[in-house]
Amino acid sequence: MFKRYDEAISWIHGRLKFGVKPGLQRMEELLKQLGSPEKNLRIIHVAGTNGKGSTISYMQHMLCEAGYKIGTFTSPYIETFNERISMNGLPISDDAMLQLVNEVKPYVEKMGRTELGDPTEFEIITIMMFLYFGKYDQPDYLLLETGLGGRLDSTNVVSPLLSVITNVGFDHMNILGNTLAEISAEKAGIIKANVPLITGVEDFEALKVIEKVAAQNNAPIWRLGQEVKTFNSSRDLHGESFTLQTPYSTFKKIHIQMKGEHQVKNAAIATAAINYLVTAGLVSMEKEAILKGLKKTMWKGRFEQIKRNPDVIIDGAHNNQGIESLVQTIKGYYPNRKVHLLFSALKDKEYNSMIDRLSSIATSIHFTTFDFPRAETAQNLMNACEHKDKGFFESWEQALLEMMNRYSSEEDVIIITGSLYFISVVREYLLQYN
Repeated sequence: MFKRYDEAISWIHGRLKFGVKPGLQRMEELLKQLGSPEKNLRIIHVAGTNGKGSTISYMQHMLCEAGYKIGTFTSPYIETFNERISMNGLPISDDAMLQLVNEVKPYVEKMGRTELGDPTEFEIITIMMFLYFGKYDQPDYLLLETGLGGRLDSTNVVSPLLSVITNVGFDHMNILGNTLAEISAEKAGIIKANVPLITGVEDFEALKVIEKVAAQNNAPIWRLGQEVKTFNSSRDLHGESFTLQTPYSTFKKIHIQMKGEHQVKNAAIATAAINYLVTAGLVSMEKEAILKGLKKTMWKGRFEQIKRNPDVIIDGAHNNQGIESLVQTIKGYYPNRKVHLLFSALKDKEYNSMIDRLSSIATSIHFTTFDFPRAETAQNLMNACEHKDKGFFESWEQALLEMMNRYSSEEDVIIITGSLYFISVVREYLLQYN
């Protein structure tokens, strides 16, 4: 039994050595031993390469605006470990986390002595989340984000009210596959018999796979660009505005403060999901609550302005699709500014193509590293770059201070991007620095 929160969290992180083990057997067995808490929950299950966190945040704000109690399970965290398990946007307490660890630890260690083997870090956190929401503090709805893929993801042990697949792009290819069709098949693994699906997948081959799996499961499907349409899009300094049409409703003058065309898509998918639940009689909500919730939504580390004079923006774009969205957003909001980039990434990411794309819009580009087992070196990242104005810093703190001193005019904007783990430590530092 752990007596302190930090001991409990260290024990969870100690499970990292067991890596990623796709498969559901350990999850199913542990949940059964704990009394199947997941069966007490009404769940919206969300998969996708990018946009899962933002889409969940939009849904959470809309549902909370209508007076519902909403649990969320997201990863990774930006400020505190506990935010992975949150109620109405607030992370669970340290005491609750300590209690959950002490409750699951004997079951986890017992399983490690069986042929099923040791549960991974993510499996343990997922078990703790199901236990918390299913046994101790039950929400009206649980917004459940997959960790990796979908078909064999630890979260894929549920029977949801609704499934959402935001999009499909190239990420985690060593596990999910080398083509969009292969990756799409893994994401489509969350589709369940007769459970409706909302998707923002636009790639033809990827969508074909999803449509086939949906048809096999008799799952009704709403697709962005077909059943769900956006038009009259515009932007100003405060965010994006658009009109949304679903088979049941039209929402005029939606305004969101999160910036970028990709956020319009995320908001559209989230709104369509809520609209489906309302029309199915599963949720009761007025249009006003939907519009208010959308307008209030923020998601840390997504094109978030963290400082002014000079303008400093952080964005957790950590794969090619995310980088492309970031590039388009920078072009849209800062077309005439000098763009100075600071980038860090993990070794197992396809960072060469990300660096090439970022270089195309950068006035200068700099690289750094951070304290994480899989972080790539600053030198290796810089070596992958062909930009004429490039540099690297072994210390990201030094990189920030030098860049903010060097690029401090009104025409400069500093964009810090790459791994979400990197963004997390930088964000905390900059908020203290302010």
